[in-house]
Amino acid sequence: MKAWLRNIGAIVLLAGLALPALADVAVQGVRMWPAPDNTRLVFDLSAPVEHTIFTLRAPDRLVIDLKQARYPAGKLPALAFDKSYVRQIRYARRQDRVLRFVLDLRQPVRPKSFVLRPQGSYGHRLVIDLYPLEATGQPRPRPVPHQRPRSRDVIIAIDAGHGGEDPGAIGPRGTREKDVVLAIARRLAELVRREPGMKPVLIRRGDYYVGLRKRVEKASDARADLFVSIHADAFRNRRARGSSVFVLSNRGATSAMAAFLAESENRSDLIGGVSLDDKDDLLKRVLVDMVKNSTLEDSHEVAQKILTDLGKVTHLHKRRVEQAGFRVLKSTNIPSILVETAFISNPQEERKLRSARHQQALARAIMNGIRRYFRANPPPGTRLAQAPRRHVISRGETLSGIAARYRVSVNALRRHNGLRSDRIKPGDVIRIPYS
Repeated sequence: MKAWLRNIGAIVLLAGLALPALADVAVQGVRMWPAPDNTRLVFDLSAPVEHTIFTLRAPDRLVIDLKQARYPAGKLPALAFDKSYVRQIRYARRQDRVLRFVLDLRQPVRPKSFVLRPQGSYGHRLVIDLYPLEATGQPRPRPVPHQRPRSRDVIIAIDAGHGGEDPGAIGPRGTREKDVVLAIARRLAELVRREPGMKPVLIRRGDYYVGLRKRVEKASDARADLFVSIHADAFRNRRARGSSVFVLSNRGATSAMAAFLAESENRSDLIGGVSLDDKDDLLKRVLVDMVKNSTLEDSHEVAQKILTDLGKVTHLHKRRVEQAGFRVLKSTNIPSILVETAFISNPQEERKLRSARHQQALARAIMNGIRRYFRANPPPGTRLAQAPRRHVISRGETLSGIAARYRVSVNALRRHNGLRSDRIKPGDVIRIPYS
């Protein structure tokens, strides 16, 4: 019996000696993305890691400890410190196998950290978001409703998709969607800026990520009259080509392609590290509000005009406006559209997207559609609404139909044009009053 126990003990001892020590987690890369309201630091990891973070004062520093970790690269990459809250980063590995990073800060910050599981082309990641201390601790203020000033500009919110941590789709030559759509968005913003009576608001001004809900909030806070999200997605079939324009669907997508693209775009928050959990019925209320105040109808009208103008400069994937459940289009009161400028997965279209001339042509086509929509539908109180509006009667039109289109009453149309009845005939020109 004793011999048997001795043999078992020897086997256990040998097994213990044969077991290797748990391998350290390797930090495979360090990246940083400065944004206007935060700085994001990302550690690419070989596996999940336990970590702790704490701040120090005088001077301001942030300490990040990664347990049982190592940094095999030995040298930190060149990072963009100029526009960030970080002056410099240094690191050291302690004897207890803790890898410590110390961030020298420009000002006090509130850090927020979370670990992301592998998603798309990314592996495990530790994300540290730094927010300015004075901007935290209080709930986010909601915009106070108030009357817009008279004779204001029409505000166009221009959203370049993806950014920073999320490159979007990548073409055969390595072209990143986030880069080309930002270039197109900037060109469109410049065209809007030159347009009398209009003002652009860029949702993303540089190479950083903005969560899908945050994009909608930024447009709402700017009190935008139109939200335009610009993309250049990919598809499984590299032969897929052409531009498309989408509006929100509160039911199903209008095509398999629309469903595929919406699913692809909606995964952006998984890559960017933003929670997609909906814990209430907000979405249902949003959709009800959108249908109630005709935002979807307005979205479809401006989308059709932009699609028509895109068809003059590039091939169209579909000649009708498509619908899909894009999260970025879910605004309660802003006409919202998503423009897929091309399929970056198509080699020919990728080459065009890299061309400054083609980028400008796409921006100009989108601008032409926006201009035509707002000339026909100038929001009350804007400089565009001060210009006289006239409507040429087409065959089959009725006075009540025209009143509904311009959102004025039939009585107002009669009074404004001195009409004694509702009889109108093709070719007549009537003046449209402002509500």
